[in-house]
Amino acid sequence: MTIEQVLNQQIANWNVLYMKLHHFHWYVKGPHFFTLHAKFEELYGEAAATIDEFAEQLLSIGGNPISTLKESLQLATIEEASEKLTAEEMVQVVVKDFSLIIDELKTGMEVAEQNNDDVTSDMFLALVGKLSKHNWMLQSFLNA
Repeated sequence: MTIEQVLNQQIANWNVLYMKLHHFHWYVKGPHFFTLHAKFEELYGEAAATIDEFAEQLLSIGGNPISTLKESLQLATIEEASEKLTAEEMVQVVVKDFSLIIDELKTGMEVAEQNNDDVTSDMFLALVGKLSKHNWMLQSFLNA
């Protein structure tokens, strides 16, 4: 796998995740509505920034970032949102998606390091830290 492939897969995942988080933001219901409505908005804002950072990094190293929903759906390893989920199920899905992305970022770090691309590796490492913290908080919410 090349750095361009790794970055494009992440761009795809984050595009799908951006839409999924919007979906959850709009459709969350129940006693945790206010908490989760705000959290999902925070997370889709982070997703948008992540997409841009990865695309700009890919451009800076001479690559071509994917830029259509069709390409994102073809390359993504995470799935689109399901129609009818409870608030807790939505949080479980986000934890699952973040866990998958963490694993892929760790693999991406290895690819970047093999290609002497410290900048991309550092970007992936920083995101692993952020997602690990999000997962800890979301899992704490689920275990309350």
